Amino acid sequence: MNCGFVALIGRPNVGKSTLMNHLLKQKISITSRKPQTTRHRILGINTTEAGQVIYMDTPGMHNNEKRAMNRYLNRTAETTLLGVDVIVWLIDGLSWHEYDEVIFKKLEQAGLPVILAVNKVDKVKDKDEILAFFATAQHRFPFEHLVPISALKRTNLDQLESLVMALLPASDLIYPEDQITDRPERFLAAEIVREKLTRRLGDELPYALTVEMERYQELPGITKIYAIIWVERLSQKNIVIGKEGDMLKKVGTDARFDIEKLIGQKVYLQLWVKVKKNWSDNERAMQSLGFNDG
Repeated sequence: MNCGFVALIGRPNVGKSTLMNHLLKQKISITSRKPQTTRHRILGINTTEAGQVIYMDTPGMHNNEKRAMNRYLNRTAETTLLGVDVIVWLIDGLSWHEYDEVIFKKLEQAGLPVILAVNKVDKVKDKDEILAFFATAQHRFPFEHLVPISALKRTNLDQLESLVMALLPASDLIYPEDQITDRPERFLAAEIVREKLTRRLGDELPYALTVEMERYQELPGITKIYAIIWVERLSQKNIVIGKEGDMLKKVGTDARFDIEKLIGQKVYLQLWVKVKKNWSDNERAMQSLGFNDG
């Protein structure tokens, strides 16, 4: 069998989490249209008769390192390149962006086989444009393979996984064949709450917002979850709670429904919103809130 680790890298919002979820045929990473939704390194494990691919979903790589949060996201993405067997670089569209030059340099330093996956090709009308872009891309870097995909529509995902599998070393299974992630259910539940906040609040969403599990009780027939939503200012707290608590109720209902699907039983979910001033620019505060992947 072929088994190994595969880093999914790219700029923010190119579809890495969507790609991993569709490769696994199960939702592990939260998704939204807002850049930098992914904040932690998350393993997604896909075991087949051919072997085991362990995908590592990472935060998007970007230029801005002014705040502690931005530095953490870049550090987490970059350290993922250590100890993996294959890199899948996901880009969005048929053009390079400024930060892609930095990624090229990181790939050269890594010295690993790299597959370039171009996402959202269903939006490209002239397929000759894809071939032309691939020709120029191959001149820029010795990619092992170049694959046009649509993560959302599952276009060419079977082909991508076959190419990945062929590049992995021969090995016994690294994880049990029924395991799909390295993260506990309490972590995934907190991420689901954050996803619902992201989707409900849209542009109003405070960037400096995180969810902390205060208590997670697995009881017969029901799981009781108590979570804190941390923001940085009182005005942000008011946005998250909404008029007469309406927004928080909607977020709680959305999250509870998805958590029940995840764990397969009834859920009681209690959410509070609290203020921790400037937590996203304080390394110690971030560590206390679980930001310690980097």
